[in-house]
Formats: sequence, C-alpha cells, structure tokens
Amino acid sequence: MFCKKCFNRFMPISRLGSRNKRWHTNQARPMAQTTIDEEEHEKFRKLSHTWWNETGEFQALHALNALRVPWILNSLTEKQEQPSPIHTKPLMGLQILDAGSGGGILSEPLARLGANMIGVDMVEDNIRVAQTHLEEDPSISQHVKYIQATVEDLVETNEEAFDAVVASEVVEHVSNIDTFLTSCCKIIKPGGSIFLTTINKTALSYTAGVLAAEYLLRLVPIGTHDWEKFISPEDLQFILDKSGFSTTLIHGMMYNPLTRRWSWISNSSVNYGLHAAKLHSGTFKTSTPEMSEKKNSMDSET
Repeated sequence: MFCKKCFNRFMPISRLGSRNKRWHTNQARPMAQTTIDEEEHEKFRKLSHTWWNETGEFQALHALNALRVPWILNSLTEKQEQPSPIHTKPLMGLQILDAGSGGGILSEPLARLGANMIGVDMVEDNIRVAQTHLEEDPSISQHVKYIQATVEDLVETNEEAFDAVVASEVVEHVSNIDTFLTSCCKIIKPGGSIFLTTINKTALSYTAGVLAAEYLLRLVPIGTHDWEKFISPEDLQFILDKSGFSTTLIHGMMYNPLTRRWSWISNSSVNYGLHAAKLHSGTFKTSTPEMSEKKNSMDSET
C-alpha cells in the first residue's frame, strides 16, 4: 500500500496531485502481482543496503549514469519548442517516472536537472534507502517522491500524466514484460518518451552478461541475471509499436571493467538502450532519419 503520510510530505507534482489524477491510498492493488517476481524481490531486498556504495555491487550502475543521464537530457530537451530559461535546470517542469528506481541512483541526477521525479520500486527497503539518501540533498528533496508500487498501480489514476518514463536495467527483472511495458506506455503523454536499457537475448549476452559479469569479473552478484528474461530490441520494439510508440533509437552499450566506464557502440548484441516516443496523430515524424542521425552522432563519440 502507498504511504499517504510520507507521500504528502513532498511538494505536489503537477497532475499527480490534481483533481483528476489522484493517488488512491486506500485501494487494493489487484494488478501489482502481474509483474512482480518474488525471487527478484528477495534478491534486491538483500542488496538494498549497498545502493549508494559506488564501489560495491552497483558500481556499474553508478557508472551508467555518465551515459544515460546525458542521453535522456538531450532526447528530452531537443523536443522542447523553447528551451528552459534556467540553463542549469534544462528539465524544469517535466514529470518523469523512474520505474524500478531502486535506491534513487538515477532519480537524483535527473531531479538536479530540474525534473519532477516519481520513483517507484517493488522493494520496501529500496524505497527506505532512497528516501534516506534524498535527505542529504535538500535542494532536490521537494522534487522527488519515492513510492513502493508497480507501474501498473499508477495506470488507473495517472494515465498520460508523465512526459517520460525511464526503465533502466529493469525489464530483465520483471515477470511479465508485455504487461510492464504496456503499463508504462499508458501513463506517458502523447509526444512523451520512454527510455529503456537492458540486455539482449543472444548467445553472446549469456557469455558476457551472465558468465563473465557474474562468475568471472564479479561485476554483479552471482544470480543477478536470468538469461531467459533477457529480451531482444526487436521484441521490445514490437511491444512498443502495439502501444502506439515509434522507436527513434536502438543502440548498443559496453562496459569496460578496467576503466569502469560505459560507452555507446554500434553492436547491440549484449547491452543496449532504446528510446521511443508516443505518437501524435499527424504530427510525429518518421523515426528513420532521427534514428540514423543519433546513431551516427553516438558512433562518432565512441
């Protein structure tokens, strides 16, 4: 259940607190179990105390911010007709959902760029860690809310409420990818964006993403990933297409354990990022030119 007292401590965020888009704290959550995987829940509960240890189990996830934060920032600001007048807060006024927010590793830097963030996570301990860490930075504490929930919980009262949804390193941990993504799509405004990073389902991803990452290099704890839950970008794109989204970017990512840095690469057979936008009737441009332009730009940076 949502903690109404904790939620109300924070400043209301746009439509989330409006008359038509209210959180219902006294209702059961009939859809919640559709994407929660109990084994994944227990796995991340045990790791919850390590979220903000930048040299611990989530080291690679911390490092991923150097790649995903500029990517999200650039994708959202280039769509704005008029850039934010406050150059230090280019995401000012945007409502973003961090689906599977964990300890808040991604929510906090996006809030520092001006976004109003809602972080949802299935693990109560993760929410507690995120809220505690948020108190260390009063400058963003009024712009971030963490709620123990699933994305499905938000659909009924927050349809088309968000400018963007970010689900980074999440879809490979849910029990029903189709339901999870469909729910994400429903709460995004027309013209809004969804950002996904995950692992492809290939022989190479099993070798590099499971055997090497977990057993050889120990980048993440053994048992973190289940190859059967990995998904190809084509399958992700198919689900998004059904929900009225147009994919603008699919691009590979690579982590270098020696430099502890991520980089964009052309090969998406292991890790990859995907950006898609919700269609406006008659106003959305075809994805191919933008996809090609962004791909070439990222290739030149690697």
